[in-house]
Amino acid sequence: MEYQKIAEGLISKGVLTREQWDEWAPKAVESLASLSQSIVGLGKVPSEQWAQVVAEVYELPFLREIGEAEKDLLLKVPSDLAFKRLALPLRRENGSVVVAVTDPEPEQLYEDFRILTGSRVRVEIAPEDVLRQAIQKNYGATVERMVADLGVDERESDDGSPELEVDHDISDLQEMAGEPTVINLVNLILFEAIRDRASDVHLEPFENDFKLRYRVDGVLKEMSPPPYQHRLAITSRIKIMAGMNIAERFVPQDGHIKLTLEGRQIDLRVSCCPTVYGESVVLRILDKGSLILDIRELGMRQEDLACYQDLIHRPHGIFLVTGPTGSGKTTTLYTALSLIYTPELKIITVEDPVEYHLNGICQIQVNVKRGLTFATGLRSIVRQDPDVIMVGEIRDGETGEISIRSALTGHLVFSTLHTNSAPGAVPRLLDMRLDPFLISSSLNGIAAQRLVRRICTSCRQEYQPTSEEKFLCRWQHIDKIKFSKGAGCEKCNGTGFRGRVGIFEIFGLNDEIRELILDRPSTTAIGNAAKLRPMKEDGMMKVNEGTTTLSEVVRVTMED
Repeated sequence: MEYQKIAEGLISKGVLTREQWDEWAPKAVESLASLSQSIVGLGKVPSEQWAQVVAEVYELPFLREIGEAEKDLLLKVPSDLAFKRLALPLRRENGSVVVAVTDPEPEQLYEDFRILTGSRVRVEIAPEDVLRQAIQKNYGATVERMVADLGVDERESDDGSPELEVDHDISDLQEMAGEPTVINLVNLILFEAIRDRASDVHLEPFENDFKLRYRVDGVLKEMSPPPYQHRLAITSRIKIMAGMNIAERFVPQDGHIKLTLEGRQIDLRVSCCPTVYGESVVLRILDKGSLILDIRELGMRQEDLACYQDLIHRPHGIFLVTGPTGSGKTTTLYTALSLIYTPELKIITVEDPVEYHLNGICQIQVNVKRGLTFATGLRSIVRQDPDVIMVGEIRDGETGEISIRSALTGHLVFSTLHTNSAPGAVPRLLDMRLDPFLISSSLNGIAAQRLVRRICTSCRQEYQPTSEEKFLCRWQHIDKIKFSKGAGCEKCNGTGFRGRVGIFEIFGLNDEIRELILDRPSTTAIGNAAKLRPMKEDGMMKVNEGTTTLSEVVRVTMED
């Protein structure tokens, strides 16, 4: 009954409609947590409005803000438990301990806090993002605060020029990397990056600087830099964690780190590359808990979605997803695999790297050093009696030819290609010297995509377009477009954006296109034959809906 009351509360406040609730809510609700994941976790309802309704339904106090917690309670409740349970002990009151939570249901939460504090537990409801920030603020430090506490000038250089760094002995590097200060600083850098939803962490040495940047929603953001004197120690610490050779500093290296944070499994792919002033380190964050393989979250329009569903459910042939690095191609293919998976199908992938582990699907990691390339992996896959094959990327003619022949022998093949548009995939395959007849016979369809930043729902507002924006929209009916932007708030860290959504162009091959391929057509000819709606048009529809901004569409589609 409580779950139905939550629905009524959200509908009465105008947060969503009855139809939206019926579409988004799970058919069989197992717990408030699972319901919250389906509604709030997927960005359907702001966490603050959800928390307000939960507080009303369960008749509990609602906290819009959370201040400092009592220190003795923080000492009794470990930080890892607070993050795991997403609960913060606030104060003692009338013989009870007041705990801020987002979910008042789990009995284990009450039991854990009762044992640790020796008191009865009363809960108050807070929005998830507010509660996470409060837990971090009360338990932890920040990189900026820690750098300030070290009391050093980050631009101050050490005793000599950068060339003298080669004189450091390996034992010195190990000792520096093992200092508690360095360990804590590296942990904080990683924690803040994961908390801020960063996809990459960049640590870059320059003559008098050691820059730290996070890539959030596809855009790099500069952070407070770590102390310049600690650059070697920080780099060595990361290399030790990633299983690299810390004595080798003039050859690129790759490594891997596994972390468990707040109960979530997080993988870090680490790359070190020598530069003029030292080693540049980039960590790619693969947060398994953030991967949402929900077809509704891809951002496709109904007609594109129908084409996508048709292409991925074919019995054989090739479906390609194109776009630059970081455009969400792998997520689109992972979503396809999760949609078609059944115990009756044998699905195998060969990837570089395996970004996320999918249940029930055999995944092969490319290892060039040991001779396992896409081509050799694909050859072995065909002998494994698969029904569906996913190739992480078609990089060369050999991989392309094996993929095509696999499709022609009754397999359904998914793969990605680096091209700027969907029609551009055909000339790219022809450029690999693949037979036009084989391409025409095996190719089912092609999708191209980019990721644009979503406007923050908490600070979104409409505005009148500038003359420059009107010029950029000269091919649209400007009077019919509603322009929105984010004003900037705490939830989006003042950027006006939170999260990303895809813009797409997709088509299936018809007889006209198949015949055209035999004559080695241009990208334009393929696009005209497909009667393709271009990506920028899909982007403008999302601008009109208030999902993203014109500047985002222009940025990712490279329009002048």
